Order: sequence, then C-alpha cells, then structure tokens
Amino acid sequence: MSTVAYRFIEPLDVLFLRGNRAFGDPGSYGESLIPPWPSVAAGAIRSRMLVDRHIDVDAFAKGHVTDDAELGTPEQPGSFVVAGFYLARRAADGNVEVLLPPPADLVVSRSATGALELSALTPQTLDMPSSFPLAMPPVLAQGSKRGKPESGYWLTQPGWARWLRGELPAAEQLVHASELWSFDARIGIGLDGATRSVEEGKLFSAQAVVMHKQGHRLGPDAASGAQRVVDYDVGFLSVVSGATPPAEGLLRFGGDGRAAAISAVDIELPQPDYQAIADSGRCRLVLTSPGLFPMGWQLPGTDANKRVRLAEGVRARVVSAVVARAESLSGWDLAKKQPKVLQRVVPAGSVYWLDELEASPEALRKLVENGLWGGHGDNSADADHAARRAEGFNRLALAAWARG
Repeated sequence: MSTVAYRFIEPLDVLFLRGNRAFGDPGSYGESLIPPWPSVAAGAIRSRMLVDRHIDVDAFAKGHVTDDAELGTPEQPGSFVVAGFYLARRAADGNVEVLLPPPADLVVSRSATGALELSALTPQTLDMPSSFPLAMPPVLAQGSKRGKPESGYWLTQPGWARWLRGELPAAEQLVHASELWSFDARIGIGLDGATRSVEEGKLFSAQAVVMHKQGHRLGPDAASGAQRVVDYDVGFLSVVSGATPPAEGLLRFGGDGRAAAISAVDIELPQPDYQAIADSGRCRLVLTSPGLFPMGWQLPGTDANKRVRLAEGVRARVVSAVVARAESLSGWDLAKKQPKVLQRVVPAGSVYWLDELEASPEALRKLVENGLWGGHGDNSADADHAARRAEGFNRLALAAWARG
C-alpha cells in the first residue's frame, strides 16, 4: 500500500456545501449537503498542490502538464487518491476523531421514558413469499413497546469501532448534528452573465453551514441546567494516498471557495479483525462514500446468483442489503468549465451482508485499501473510472457479522 497522509480540514468561514439541486431562480432555496461529496476535498487539495508546485493552472487544465506523477492530468489522474473523507472533530489536546452517520442497519429511536436506544436490522430467512430480491430480508426485532424513530445523530469513533466488531454501539456513543454545526440562511442576488450587473427581482436564499468551534455555546443542559460549551473544533478528515498533500496552510473549500485551514494529524482509524472475518466466512460491507455502480444498487460484479467477485481473491454471495434511495451526483468540471455528467450513486452508509466468503485477511485488507474499483466486474470500464476513483468514491469498510 502507498503511503497514507491524514489531513484535518478546519473551516475558517461559513461553508456552502451545495448538492445537485438547481437554485438561483427567484425564490429558490439552496440546501447544503453534509458531509459534501469527497470530490470537494479532492478538488481543494489538488488545487493547492498545483499552486505549491508552481504549475500553471490553465496549462494543467488543457492537459499540457504531463510530468507530475501524483497529479497526472485532468483526463488521466496520477497516483493521488482520496482514500477516505469523514466529518471529524478535533479536541483541545489536538486529538482528532472521525464521526460517521449510523450505517443503514442501525436504528436510532427514543423510548417512552425519553432515553435513546439503538437496535440493529438482522437478515432472516422468512418462511413466506416476499418481493425482496435477496435471500434474507433484513428484519428489526421489536418488543411490544416500540420507540419513536430519531434522526440527525452521528456515531462517534468509539461507536464506529464497536459496529466494526459486530457489537451494538451505546447511546452515549451518539452525537447530534446540533452539537456539530448550525445553518445560517444567506440571501443571494441574480447577476446578468453579460453585464455582471444585478438582475431585477432575482433574489434567492442558500444554506450556509457554520461548523462549531471551541467556546461555542450550545445552551443549557436539559437535566442540570448548566451551560453547555463546545470543547472541540468541527471539520473534516481527509485521507490521501499516493501523494503528499500540503501539511499546513489554507484551502479554498466548497462553494464560493471559502477559507479552510489544512493541517497534518496523527490518527489511527478503527479497523475490523480481518482474520476473524476470513475465518467466519461472512461479513458486512458498508459504503463509507457514495458508490458508482453499473448495476444500480447491486455491488459491481454481482451475477444472476447474487455471487460477487469484489477483488482478486475475494468472492462471496450477497444475501441481504439495506440501501437508501439513490442520490444524484454531478459537480463542476473546472478544467472543461462545464457541469460533470449527472450520475446516480448508492448512498454512503448502505450495508450489504456477504455470506460464503472466500478470502484471506490480506485480500480483505487490500479490498478496503483500493475500494470497489478496477479489475473486477464491469465497473472498471466506466469512462471516468480513474477520475472518480481519485475523488474518493466507492470507498468501503468491512465489519463482523455476528451470528445470532
């Protein structure tokens, strides 16, 4: 595996993290996407690398710069890859932890007493007709007292580590989005593209994201009434392989190129027990970034019998899955000065259960390092395979599938 560099990206201003819904027409509203696509981090870091290396941006965009092995060209990216992109927070002592949305097999609810509870979907063989396309539909076992579903929570790093081990995270290993960021509505005006003057009556609004920093007041604690004050800085963790990204300084990040600081950090991300997974012959696969798959929601390389070859030396049968509604991915191509092709993606957090797994621990580790790209299945034939791979899509994690 190539050298991996960890970089904490700390917003210094509000961020405009735009999705793919059009806005700008009179009365329209532009929502922010959190976390943004990993391509946002890839573009910001690579742009800074171009400047640091004194490479002419226009010449690079036209493909005239071909001697940088890490950055490559717009058409043929080099070795640079975003191998991971996460929401994160940095404590006062400098330690950084990643925060992840609960995987799709986790259900967060609130009991009648007001306590947060977590439960897990489990694949079951049902002795009844079903339209579910896989062998074992995921089932949520509930007692007579059902909780109220809750949303907006994120898993802390210890909670993520427990999930990877096949254990149920604890309620205290959840943090609500309101403790991490807030929204600030901003008003925008329409401009005439030719004259660059204001167009009459064209007002729209957009969501600005305000990441919380140390000292931010969250309001009184519900139980004690004491004032809650944030003791961390919220930002993003970018994992870069195949290149040496800047270790300090500034980036232009997100819509409008808002300022963000980049800094090198030492962090050890939670890892599953690959030996135990290989020995058990089954596991869960979760997407940690959106997946660009040629067969819709199905993993690349899945055959008619739901068997899949994920990488060299990794074969399994997909027996169950929890996949949210597909999302739309586009973006702006700075080199070509035009929108990127609109593509449907499988949302991050989608979970697949794999049985009859044939793989060594080393092959499983290599699969996670490389992502669901290249050399297996039809996905390697995608026209923009190399570009989207460099931008951080199709990343995954493997987790234990505990036997019930």
